[in-house]
Amino acid sequence: MVPSKRPFFRTLYFRVLVGVILGIAVGFLWPHAAQEMKPFGDGFIKIVRMMVAPIIFLSVVIGIANVGDLRKLGRIGIKALIYFEVVSTLALLLGMIVATVVQPGRSMNVDVHTLDTKGIQQYTSQTGSLGAVDFVLNIIPDTFTGAFSKGEILQVLFLAILTGMALVMLPSEGRVLRAAQSANKVCFKMISIIMEAAPLGAFGAMAFTIGRYGLTTLISLGKLLLCVYLTSIGFVALILGALCMANGINLWKLILYLREELLIVLATSSSEPALPQMLVKMENLGCSRVVTGLVIPAGYSFNLDGTSIYLTVSTLFIAQATNTHLTLVQQAFILFVLMLNSKGAATVTGGGFITLAGTLSTLGTPPVAGITLLLGVDRFMSEMRSLTNLIGNGVATILVARWEGEFDAERARLVLNGGFDSSQKLPAPLEKVEA
Repeated sequence: MVPSKRPFFRTLYFRVLVGVILGIAVGFLWPHAAQEMKPFGDGFIKIVRMMVAPIIFLSVVIGIANVGDLRKLGRIGIKALIYFEVVSTLALLLGMIVATVVQPGRSMNVDVHTLDTKGIQQYTSQTGSLGAVDFVLNIIPDTFTGAFSKGEILQVLFLAILTGMALVMLPSEGRVLRAAQSANKVCFKMISIIMEAAPLGAFGAMAFTIGRYGLTTLISLGKLLLCVYLTSIGFVALILGALCMANGINLWKLILYLREELLIVLATSSSEPALPQMLVKMENLGCSRVVTGLVIPAGYSFNLDGTSIYLTVSTLFIAQATNTHLTLVQQAFILFVLMLNSKGAATVTGGGFITLAGTLSTLGTPPVAGITLLLGVDRFMSEMRSLTNLIGNGVATILVARWEGEFDAERARLVLNGGFDSSQKLPAPLEKVEA
């Protein structure tokens, strides 16, 4: 018998939506008081981030141990990385083309020497080295527990792959796998409890954003925002939509399926709070555990489509606003540098801004001081790039799973349509998630 659905007003999506609307209202009506709501958003992000490392570790270990085929593991990883590189490069190119045609910074005639760079020091001081060797070495944690204390996704993923491989080579250690499965259930139950606080977190984050930056900044830099938003929407609709269509998936239904996660991302301007639920939902959709466990965490560092669009549009915007002429060769070099730097962009709020600062420092032109122009609207652009990143990683998981023969298309059809016929048995997912 098909279980009855919850009333809409009792769903998490509705409660988060109410939190977002109330946050916007408080931020607009009482901006000073709204800025004091920031701890609610920050606290929610911190408590979710606390669970990301153990959930990734346990999910990947269990997935690899259950599959028991190390060659398959390598094959999935290679396919995922190739997909990430191709699609994120398309996002970079699309952003560069749109920014060149629209020219959002044209006629601003900003004198770089008059810009107050005090506000960007916190970002430029975090850029550090963006070299490929440093990035690869950073994947290796200093200690086993250090990866968990720092919360570095790639470091945790690295340890999980090693642990999973060890369990495959030691099939007699079944009790370790059973313990991991039990711990995984506990972690996901904790996430389900934490997600009840999502409406409060969404309220605090949105109230602070509107109260702190206001709506007037949206008007002054509206052309830049419009450029980023339209390019991101176009990328999702055209490129990701075409990829979904070619693989028998309705993109719009997928977006509706991920609506709760997308709304949380919209409110917090970060895709990281949605990571645990993304693991659950993509497996519930029909992607195998091993593919989901590898592609989603890796995609959070290597498949940042929204961040790629943001980086190219913002770089060219700064060049246009400061009247910095760029030749075709220089633009090609910018594209090459961004292809490398965008892979290390952080998923937290402000991560794209830090990457942009580091990229401009590497390039030397356009001037790094030009990012001061983005301070007022970066939070609003962060929302769109995080949304695009999340959708892109969902599509990537489906495609890699399909290419590996690890995708249940019939299950996906039933879930995306909002239910299933009682005569058709639906395999139990890791955790039951309401479609």
